[in-house]
This record gives sequence, C-alpha cells and structure tokens, in this order.
Amino acid sequence: MQAEEQLVMIKKGVQEIISEADLLKKLENSIATKTPLIIKLGLDPSAPDIHLGHAVVLRKMKQLQDLGHHVVLIIGDFTGQIGDPTGKAQGRQQLSAQQVQANAETYVTQLTKILDSQKTSVRFNSEWLTKMNFAEVLRLASSTTISRMLERDDFQTRYRNQVPIGLHEFFYPLMQAQDSVAISADIELGGTDQTFNILMGRQLQQQQNLAKQVAIFMPLLEGLDGIHKMSKSLNNYIGVNEAPPIMFKKVMEVPDKLIIKYFELATDLHPQQINELSQRLAAGENPRDIKLELALEITTLYHGSPLAEAAAQEFKKVFKQGAMPEAMPLIELQQATTLENLLPLLIEKKIIASKSAFRRLLQQKGVHLNQHLLELEDLSLTITSGDILKIGKKNFYRFD
Repeated sequence: MQAEEQLVMIKKGVQEIISEADLLKKLENSIATKTPLIIKLGLDPSAPDIHLGHAVVLRKMKQLQDLGHHVVLIIGDFTGQIGDPTGKAQGRQQLSAQQVQANAETYVTQLTKILDSQKTSVRFNSEWLTKMNFAEVLRLASSTTISRMLERDDFQTRYRNQVPIGLHEFFYPLMQAQDSVAISADIELGGTDQTFNILMGRQLQQQQNLAKQVAIFMPLLEGLDGIHKMSKSLNNYIGVNEAPPIMFKKVMEVPDKLIIKYFELATDLHPQQINELSQRLAAGENPRDIKLELALEITTLYHGSPLAEAAAQEFKKVFKQGAMPEAMPLIELQQATTLENLLPLLIEKKIIASKSAFRRLLQQKGVHLNQHLLELEDLSLTITSGDILKIGKKNFYRFD
C-alpha cells in the first residue's frame, strides 16, 4: 500500500496529527527501505482493567500493525510508581513495585485481545530509567523549564489553588519523553489528555539530534452517559473483558448521538462503510437498527462471531420477550442482609445514584427481585446469594 493510502487509513477517527507532513515522509521512507515504523504507546499500569475508551488508541495501533508497522508497548513500571499527574487535582498515591508488576501483567494479557502479538514488543521503562546516574538526571531536568511545566492545565490549577505539587511529579513527562528517546520512536499515540507528555517526547528527541516522533492524538470516547469520558469510576464504561451478553447490552445503551463516533473509534470498519452507516441514519433509518449492527461488530471484535451472534439472540430474547439474561454483573455479598442495608454498596458501585433515587424507583414500580415487583415496604427483605435484582427495564444484577 502506498504512503498516501496508508495516511488515509491512519487519519480515520484521529483528532490531530503533529505533523501530517512528517508522517507522510516517515511512511514513504518506511516503504522505500522496507523498514516498519516504531509505534510507541506508554501505559501507566495503575489501572489494569481496559475498557473501550482505552481501546480507541489500541485499535489505531492495531490498524498501524495491519499496515506493516511494529508496536512497542512501554509499561511504566518505573514511572507508575510516581503516577501520571495528568488531569489530577492532587498528587496520586505511589504504587509499590509489586503492585505495578502485577498490574502490568494483567494489562499485557488484555492487550493481546486487540494487538497482534507477533508485531508487538513489550518493554519496561525501568530498563533504562533505573540506569541513569544523577548527572544524567540533571541533564534530563535541564531540557525544560518550570514555566513550561506550569503551562499544563493540571499543574497550573494546583499551583493557583495552592495544592502541593511534588518536584518528582515534574519528572513524569520528562521520563515519558526519555522513553521515546530510548526506543527511537517514530510515532507515539495517545488521547488528547496526553498532549503535553507526548509533545515533550518530540521535543527531547529533537534536543538529542534524533528524528522527531510524530504525535497522533485520538479523541476521548464518551461513556454510556453520553457526557463524561468513559471511566470505570463513573460506571459508564464497556470493559473489553465483559461477557458477550453484557457487552452487547451495554453497547445498545450507547446514546444515539454517539453511534457513528463509536463506529469510528471502537471498530475497525473502513471509513467508507462508516459513511454509508451515517447516510442511513441521516435518511431516517431507526437508530436502534444501526445500534444492533454496532453491538454485533464490537462484540465480535472481542469475542468472535459465534459468541457475538449468541449475545444478539439473547438480547432480543431478554428485551423483546422479557426473559432473564444468562449473564449479568455480579455483586459480591459477604452475608445475607436486607435490601436497605445493601443500598450503600449499590451507590458505591454506581448502580444507583442515592437512597432517595432508589426509593423513587420503587414507587415508580421499577425494581424487581427474582422477577417479583418490589414496593417501598420490601426494603426489609433479606437478600441472599443467587438473588437477582432488576433495576429499570434493562439492568440485571446477580448477588454472589
């Protein structure tokens, strides 16, 4: 495939490329020399559960692999002990080396669900960062300024609000930049929230007389609430390890306004196919029908066609015929207790917003236990392992 054709494919769903001209030159040189480009992705192993929001960048990397290029995953086992301060209102608790290693192993296992393991190398940045002596650390620190660091919105906000900033936090983007130097990265990918860190790598490569990496920024994917970035803490996520029926059901909860964005960022469909889907929506086709195709496409990506087809059939059975789903999220139950005593746990897991909201659902006949409609007076019912709670029309939970 010619460089211009590769560029068209790479640009699908991308927020920004710095710079497109540099990328085209790298692609042309790669073809001329038959040398794959080195594609870098840095991973902070502090949150090892991957969801579709994380997978936006990973799917783009898989696309680059399909074009013949090589992915190098940098597991931040060293930087992970500091924690990326991006978007944080305060410093993050440092992880132990054991925690980082355990999280990294979980991460790599999940990544193989998306990336081609034959075209993927995994490196740990402790390989080079732990070998730096103090003189080298000082040279690294001299590559930027405090004022440059304070251009970051998160540092700026913390400084303005007199929230402490540890000196070690300034080293996070510098160390991530050093990762790009260490592997001679041609391209680095990340979400738009990683702009500062990725451009720092480009800057450091230039200062060390190396070819500057191209920065490819992917947009952030909104979660099921249609407002906030997909996040496990907000319970608006679709995990890549979720059971097929749960994954299918969750995709069907994607707001209509985000259907095409999910096709662009969460699937491998060709841009022309996505254009055709967009035209069908614009022509007035029922968004639900298009969303069924989206759910089938995403579930197939992570579980294969037979399991995805089975999940589609179960979805239709559950939500059109009122049957019970075979797979549903589990809620761990330490011991039998009343429904009312379980409300704090349901709030903590973001299943309900508040106790008062749950009571309103009871009044509106929106809560069932083992297929029996619950009333306000049923808050004193005892919940035991195996019980199934249905909240609203679509949300089923099994106590375990």
